[in-house]
Amino acid sequence: MDLSSLQAIAANNDWGAIFPEVLLACVALALLALEIVLPAKYHAYLPGFALFGVLAIIPSQVLGLRPGFLLEGDTFSGLLHHSHEGQIMRVFFLVTAALVCLLGTVSLAKQKMPHTEFYHIVLVVTAAMMLLAQSNHFVMLFVTLETVTIGFYILVSYFRTSALSLEAGLKYLVMGALSSSILLFGIVLLYGVAGNPMLPGHTGSAMNFDELSGFLSMNPHHFLASVGIVLVLSGVAFKIGAFPFQIWVPDVYQGAPTPVTAFLAVGSKAVGFVILLTLVRTFSAYAWLTLPILTLMAAATLLFGNFAALTQHNVKRLIGLSGVSHAGFLLLGVVAAATVPMAFGAVYFYLFAYLIASFAVFGVMAHVAGPNDADQEISHYAGLAKERPFLALVLAIGLGSLAGIPPLAGFMGKLFIFIAVFQSGHYGLLAVAVVGVVISIYYYFTWIRAAFFETWTPPADAETASSRPALTPVTASLGVVLGLLAACTVLLGFYQGPLGDWLTTR
Repeated sequence: MDLSSLQAIAANNDWGAIFPEVLLACVALALLALEIVLPAKYHAYLPGFALFGVLAIIPSQVLGLRPGFLLEGDTFSGLLHHSHEGQIMRVFFLVTAALVCLLGTVSLAKQKMPHTEFYHIVLVVTAAMMLLAQSNHFVMLFVTLETVTIGFYILVSYFRTSALSLEAGLKYLVMGALSSSILLFGIVLLYGVAGNPMLPGHTGSAMNFDELSGFLSMNPHHFLASVGIVLVLSGVAFKIGAFPFQIWVPDVYQGAPTPVTAFLAVGSKAVGFVILLTLVRTFSAYAWLTLPILTLMAAATLLFGNFAALTQHNVKRLIGLSGVSHAGFLLLGVVAAATVPMAFGAVYFYLFAYLIASFAVFGVMAHVAGPNDADQEISHYAGLAKERPFLALVLAIGLGSLAGIPPLAGFMGKLFIFIAVFQSGHYGLLAVAVVGVVISIYYYFTWIRAAFFETWTPPADAETASSRPALTPVTASLGVVLGLLAACTVLLGFYQGPLGDWLTTR
């Protein structure tokens, strides 16, 4: 490669296009530097600094959603592609990071653990997610995805004094390494096939999604390309917890700190579906292969997640398995997106409704949990409505939305997905989805029933009398945030606003 080629590549590097990610990385580094230079008495302000750094970036990214503010197209020699969808997911991940930081102030206060490093890793992972949502090249996808995954390896096992947290970290490490290996092997196969000069349309830039899509359209039934596509989809299925790659979910969700569980349930799942939607477009010439796989995966994920959640008593395991079922609902939208354009918008709307409702529930969980974060049973919520009516109300609204009860945001999210699936003609999947909704109502309302209609009675055995942890007081700031999450869940069910407008234009 000569000097002029390198200069042409450098000229295409628009650093201003990734300014939010660079700024977020600078805030993360500043956290570590401030912890070193500031006296210990000021370290308590560092979580606020991290939260302020995230919140300061959000307005500019929301502004970027307005027509004329976002410059769409490729940059960094095709590594990144800026689009309206990518900008929306930037806002999504920033909001997620802000809420994780807020939950961290509650959960970390109960542990004798370093605090600053937690927020540092959250910000780095968030920046990687934002880049991943805009990736247009397998190299960028893999590097950013591994940055996210390695960050979660640390976060899942962050409570290192807890055996369950360490076990969860080990299981996530093993399963994450396996999924990365499968994904990488699939990428290598696609790269090798697309670079074969004996095939029509071969390209030296086979790692670029646009060029790979063109090659696949000229070779729609190549065996090795088919194997590569299946392996790539399998690697992504691990990340979203889809059947049959969901085995890690309940143990990891239970052992991880509650804010990390929320980050996994919302952020990690969302970034997985952003990747999946991008790959569905890239592999459109192989719809004969990808659609049957995703259809079977969606049905199996829905049924497994809901049936497995029925027997759970630990709420973190329950929310993990219910998250598997939500992955199934989102997969319905991915399947429908192959033929129905509005399905893309339906998936993004569902993700936002899921974010709001999930963090409302996780916010309550963080206040009910004790120092042993993994020990969170449904029985701990008995009598919550009498002791903390505000928390019980937020919990009921969040769980009702996750169950798809009208007129909450989750109901509208499921409705948009169902409309897309109906328009795509997948009536069997629609029937499975309705069954999944009916089953989910049982275990969600079991949790609500405990909070509103059961009374906590301490065990007669003195040794276990303290098995129910004391409720954490709700601070003014967290009370406002939880109230806003509950209010948005209700309002978004009645009026979809800009999100709904964007949905109908896709």
